[in-house]
Amino acid sequence: MTNTRKLGPYQVSAIGLGCMPMSGFPPEKAWILDKRDQAISVIHAALDAGITLLDSADIYSPTWNTMGHNEHLVGEAFRTWNGSADAKSKVVIATKGGITRGPGNDWFGTGGRNAEEHYLYRAVEASAGKLGVEKIQLWQHHRLNHTMAYETQFENVMKLKAHGVVQNVGVSNVNAEQLRRAIKIGGTPAQGGLISVQNEWSPRYRHGAEVLEICKENGIAFLPWSPMGGIGNPGAVGTGKYNAFDELAKAKGVSAYAITIAWHLANSPVEIPIPGATRPESILDSFKGVSITLSADELAGLNASLSTDLGPLHEELLNQPPFRA
Repeated sequence: MTNTRKLGPYQVSAIGLGCMPMSGFPPEKAWILDKRDQAISVIHAALDAGITLLDSADIYSPTWNTMGHNEHLVGEAFRTWNGSADAKSKVVIATKGGITRGPGNDWFGTGGRNAEEHYLYRAVEASAGKLGVEKIQLWQHHRLNHTMAYETQFENVMKLKAHGVVQNVGVSNVNAEQLRRAIKIGGTPAQGGLISVQNEWSPRYRHGAEVLEICKENGIAFLPWSPMGGIGNPGAVGTGKYNAFDELAKAKGVSAYAITIAWHLANSPVEIPIPGATRPESILDSFKGVSITLSADELAGLNASLSTDLGPLHEELLNQPPFRA
């Protein structure tokens, strides 16, 4: 198994680092807000180990009026990393936008949505400034506006490339039909279109397998968020529910988290999981999964052990924006 994967024009590490927890979400991770040096040390440890994809979003912030908290953190960590110029040139920093917040809103559930062209222009300009870059290597539309036609939203996303601040675009939290329409509008990576899809995907949550297949068919990178099943979820890896993962981990002398990363990578050549971490030890443990090659029988055994319950379907995937006639 190769330890790198294709992300549009980039060749990146087979896993990335999801930076969301470093901005204090979910709430049980809020302690990290008082330990900025530790948060930066996690990013430095990931980069030192050879991880070359960092995932952020403008909405990852502890409060509604600190939008960009995570982008500031990621930008600072990258600038202060002591990697060589050549090593830094291989790192891809991805961010997302399209969710809004006001007083009393959290970003995950009650924030608003805005995919108007003028809003997205301002959002990418702000993100580039906070990351400290002239151009965002990968910008992904975070969540859909359910009052706008889907085609209009994705056309506005594609315009960001012409705006000059974004090099490549992707989408997040989409279903198969939306992905097909995005490809029809913008094209595949080879055609200068979208290069990534960032959806939830894990042993616990397996809705949208068709999305993964469409990505494979078109050479689009699939970036699973919450690849371990989500912090605090009773069905997440490491809770004892997935005995086959635990047993194989013991047999190989690694953690169930490393086995889960190996499961992701063995399931599809376009998967690039982005586990989160608030300790250097956590991301380094996940990174061990890149070096684990599962046999066909081992992979089949893990898949056979999974529940027929695919997990609770996200409400946003039930409440769809209209398609343009």
